[in-house]
Amino acid sequence: MKIINAVKNTAMKNMHNVSASKIYDSKNAVAVHISLEAGESLKPHITSVDVFFYVLEGETVIEIGKEKETVRKDSLVESPAGIVHCIYNETDEIVRVLVVKIPRPEKETKLL
Repeated sequence: MKIINAVKNTAMKNMHNVSASKIYDSKNAVAVHISLEAGESLKPHITSVDVFFYVLEGETVIEIGKEKETVRKDSLVESPAGIVHCIYNETDEIVRVLVVKIPRPEKETKLL
């Protein structure tokens, strides 16, 4: 059995310059734990695969295409492949989000 502590896992360098650690990586899927400090965000980008965001802690604004909603802890948001999406922390608290890409992307994420 392999157990990974998402909070203690080493952060990886990423195009968004936020705290992010890959906690699962297989031929079928990728899961990344993201922590956004107050005012931080994931920049608008497009992935070649479906993605879902599960809010672990806090309240965040998630934008998928032209839809933008405030999302709270214990909520899951789907983002289809090829659609611009981003996440904003507009609060004074930390926001933690689990990002899962299915299937594992073969192409790089396109930052806009």
